[in-house]
Amino acid sequence: MNLEHVHTQYKEQDLFGRYLTLETILPLLKKHSAPNHLSEIGKSVQDRVIYQYQIGHGKTKIFLWSQMHGNESTTTKALLDFINLLHSDHPMAKEFLDNFTFCAIPILNPDGAALYTRANANGVDLNRDSQDLSQPESKLLRAVFEAFQPDYCFNLHDQRTIFGVADSGKPATMSFLAPAFNAAREINASRLKATEVIVGIQDVLQHYLPNQIGRFDDAFNIQCIGDMFQSLGVPTVLFEAGHYAEDYSREKTRKFVFISLCAAFSSLSNNDIVSNIIDKYLNIPQNKVVFYDFIYKNVKIDYDGIEKITNFAAQYKEELVDGKLCFNAYIAKIEDLEGYFAHQQYDAQGAKYSDAWANFPELDQIATFSLGNSVHIVNGLIKK
Repeated sequence: MNLEHVHTQYKEQDLFGRYLTLETILPLLKKHSAPNHLSEIGKSVQDRVIYQYQIGHGKTKIFLWSQMHGNESTTTKALLDFINLLHSDHPMAKEFLDNFTFCAIPILNPDGAALYTRANANGVDLNRDSQDLSQPESKLLRAVFEAFQPDYCFNLHDQRTIFGVADSGKPATMSFLAPAFNAAREINASRLKATEVIVGIQDVLQHYLPNQIGRFDDAFNIQCIGDMFQSLGVPTVLFEAGHYAEDYSREKTRKFVFISLCAAFSSLSNNDIVSNIIDKYLNIPQNKVVFYDFIYKNVKIDYDGIEKITNFAAQYKEELVDGKLCFNAYIAKIEDLEGYFAHQQYDAQGAKYSDAWANFPELDQIATFSLGNSVHIVNGLIKK
């Protein structure tokens, strides 16, 4: 089955881009809200309603949540695409609804989504609050977990453009993790089941995304929700949606999240048995911080009267300005770029650097400058 084609059929056309709020998705949830599907479960710090969406009548219970970090919206888009599939006459929809009961919280952190921040309105990272439960959103997530009693948890996140697949020079477009349940990072029955799901996803996803799948770091932290739920004996799978070439809106990555969800549930539905699970899971290359958005090489600078050739990198910051998401490029590293890759790279071939300030690159300076007389960089990009 061509899952790319399936996604094209059921992609929610009213969702696009990175800035995704509760107000954006609520009408789309309501259009599929048969009795008992959509319900209010509580409110955020700033009194925004938090919703859960439940569908299916199968024995295996699946709990999914997205945007516990408010500025990580890619998996929410894919989740809405998946809900569209479940309401279709596609054979997979019947298979999934017969085998699973899904309970989803599409935006756990609606305040952070509105503000486009990782943290909630109190400045707390909800993914470091699973034990303290100091925030209303954290308490709601735990309450739904206790009430629903899931058989599997899917913790849906985005990751920054800085991550690559080991040292391959490929971006980590999708990464997964079966979180540790203890500090020794041992494998118990719960974690083994999570690795089985990930290997099932990997086997399918490699056909669509070869060599761009990573394994996220499994350092144990009981304050992280995945580690907490794994420690409570529920197999938990972390999704990290990352960068694909020229896809800062994460529309292509959204497709790969959708494919991953379909692959996961097909594997569970068919009870696919895979040998050497742990070896296959550990053979997924680990994520590594090896990327910048831009690298400029062989740039001539004049520093205190001394000319030299240097390299430097720039990185986008995602900044909400007057309700609009802007990608603003700032100089992030100078000179030592050994072992780093770029999503876009430019070789200045010795052209001299100039800007409107000191005529040499400085950290945290906006990446707007000239190289010689003919090449002008504006906000990281060559001005056409």
